[in-house]
Amino acid sequence: MVILGIDPGLAQTGWGVVGVETQRFKRVASGVVRTKAGEVTEERIHYIANEIGVVAQTYNVDIISMEDIFFARNVSSALTVAKVIGAIIQQISSQNLPIRLFTPLQIKLAVTGYGTAEKHQVQEMVRLLLKLENLPRPDHVADSLAAAICLAHNLGSESRLKR
Repeated sequence: MVILGIDPGLAQTGWGVVGVETQRFKRVASGVVRTKAGEVTEERIHYIANEIGVVAQTYNVDIISMEDIFFARNVSSALTVAKVIGAIIQQISSQNLPIRLFTPLQIKLAVTGYGTAEKHQVQEMVRLLLKLENLPRPDHVADSLAAAICLAHNLGSESRLKR
């Protein structure tokens, strides 16, 4: 199975493609979709969604996992990220791909076993689980890979429960 993990944001949207085979994970590719602050917000959102769609097609992903908004201190930035999430959902749905959203707490719990883990703990566990030489950078890439791993764990649990 090939999972595309997404960490949505307006300035930077991280993405990570993870191959999963019997609970063994392999980083296939990862990157960041960047937009510039001076551009029209709607155009930035459209660009991000299109680029994520291209990534999904390029790596022939089976399913998408995306970090959802759980808590926001800055309401205006949360609304913008929600728009990015909606545009990505629309793009992925138009490609007939399933998508699952997880809160940061769920992702941290799945990757580290601790729902309030620090960012560096998540990065280190992602590095270990994917057998990477270095911590995945930037943070958005690490978070996207963690989202993919979270979905893999979740699907594994669902499969075991069905048996």
